[in-house]
Amino acid sequence: MAVTDFDTKVAVVVRDDLATWQRLNVTAFLMSGITARAGTEAIGETYRDADDREYLPLLVQPVLVLVADGAKLHTVRRRAETREVPLALYTADMFATGNDTDNRAAVRAVATDDLDLVGLALRAPHRDADAVLRGLKRHP
Repeated sequence: MAVTDFDTKVAVVVRDDLATWQRLNVTAFLMSGITARAGTEAIGETYRDADDREYLPLLVQPVLVLVADGAKLHTVRRRAETREVPLALYTADMFATGNDTDNRAAVRAVATDDLDLVGLALRAPHRDADAVLRGLKRHP
């Protein structure tokens, strides 16, 4: 199935100046937020191989991974807020923490416009997602 075969679109946007390990880390963390918010409707069935070994279920729809600079990430955040699209976020300060409590404290300590955004993710109806993500490029 293609991205357009679903009622919603899932996308992760990572900042273009991150190291590869940071991009992967941010993407993984952001997808955990998307999956938690989406709930069971977005999760498929358990996987099994030909030897009947079981593997965890995955998200049922494709995920777009996009890149943007820091300013564009703030534009995406503002567009999402205007359209009431929930976001998962990751800030540069979170690289220095080692747990969820400290991550939330790092975000809580900074005003919205001053957040050093390195990644955002969303799952929203296509029309809203397209408006929020307008002008972004796919990750190479």
